[in-house]
Amino acid sequence: MTNNIIIIILLAIAAIILGVIAYLHRKGIGFTKLVFGSLVVGIAFGLVLQLLYGNDSAITTSTINWLSIVGSGYVALLQTLITPLIAVSLIGAFTRLSDVANLRKIGVTVLATLLITTAIAALLGVLSVFAFHLQGAHFVAGTSADAANVAAIKEHQTALKGITLPQQIISFFPTNIFADLAGTRATSTIAVVIFSAITGVAYLGLRKTEPDIANQVAKGINVLDRLVHGIIKLILALTPYGIFALIAKAAATDSIKSIAQLGIFIVAAYVALIAVLLVHTIILLANHVNPILYYQKVWPALIFAFTSRTSAGTLPLNLKIQTESLGINTAIANFAGSFGLTIGQNGCAGVYPAMIATIIAPTVGINVFTPQYIISLIAIVTLSSFGSAGVGGGATFSTLMVLGTLNLPVGIMAVIIAIDPIVDMARTAVNVNDSILAGLIAAKATKSLDEKVLNDEGNVVANTL
Repeated sequence: MTNNIIIIILLAIAAIILGVIAYLHRKGIGFTKLVFGSLVVGIAFGLVLQLLYGNDSAITTSTINWLSIVGSGYVALLQTLITPLIAVSLIGAFTRLSDVANLRKIGVTVLATLLITTAIAALLGVLSVFAFHLQGAHFVAGTSADAANVAAIKEHQTALKGITLPQQIISFFPTNIFADLAGTRATSTIAVVIFSAITGVAYLGLRKTEPDIANQVAKGINVLDRLVHGIIKLILALTPYGIFALIAKAAATDSIKSIAQLGIFIVAAYVALIAVLLVHTIILLANHVNPILYYQKVWPALIFAFTSRTSAGTLPLNLKIQTESLGINTAIANFAGSFGLTIGQNGCAGVYPAMIATIIAPTVGINVFTPQYIISLIAIVTLSSFGSAGVGGGATFSTLMVLGTLNLPVGIMAVIIAIDPIVDMARTAVNVNDSILAGLIAAKATKSLDEKVLNDEGNVVANTL
């Protein structure tokens, strides 16, 4: 049987699977169940493909290339709407803000929650490296970096070459908002957040001096918000198909040999990320929130983030759960959701950079067990968490910033990045949970949380689209 015939058969099987997903979707199967089912089937399809033909064979490569039309197309549609969604959501937060006196408290509480938990996440990442004895990178002995991974690292390095941490902070500010809305820079997302926040403050001033014009602005933003969310609803309906294709690609092309060789790092990363979720749970308990009920309500967002690996793509579901299931004020939810995409991502900008830096540092003679190293690393990781993008590559960007600040080599990172998709799933779920947690804490702090909605066990966001 020729390769072309095998590829056609494999694609026909994939098409049948997508058809079954479509049938179940039309039958009204729950969104979370459908996404999770697509995840499992996608893993099975990808693993069978790799076991039969290898992860880099012509058959596997060609099959995945065709299937990527579904997966990569889905991601492209999500990425198209990231910056418009952030802009509309954040400006809309200001237009919906009834009590301006709470603005400072909301902002401080959201940012404090995101940054403090990121610092804790960084510490947990360091401790996980110690617990699994990964410092010094002995576990990568005998492995080599894939050429594509090396190229990806070099591309990021080129963008960051010669840029100090203060210069990086300066790059957060928008210079051409239209270019940033198009996502032309690595820091475009936080630039849009800053511009949107400035626009929101300007709106509040306009509301005092010219209320009629301010009212027209608010109506216009509301129209845009409804339109953007309508488009997003259409795209999110494609999630099960996109998840199947994306996870099939990962399972088919991520070398089982590499996973086995670097398995200890995967385990250590998941232990650290689970520990971060435990910290989130302690914070919930300290704020008298039932963690079991909380996780039941946020589960759809977490499973979506886990499977799609995009915090930004999860934003619509994130906001829906905050407002409809947790009783968080819409303005606060928009603040927490938008800021959580670019500041203090616990997984991608907290745990991961701290782990990589602690693994690499001993290779250049740094004693990672000293309090001076740990404290300085946590501070650098927390500061570098500003500007992390809520899309694929955000963790790599944040980690390279940390490594560059510490003058550490990046060669070992090019090896570890081979299994990055596996770790990225959990990292993204943790990022999203921290964003929701920040909204909940801010709502509690401003006494604007609807406790009745929060404690209503039957009030869970519908799992259908």
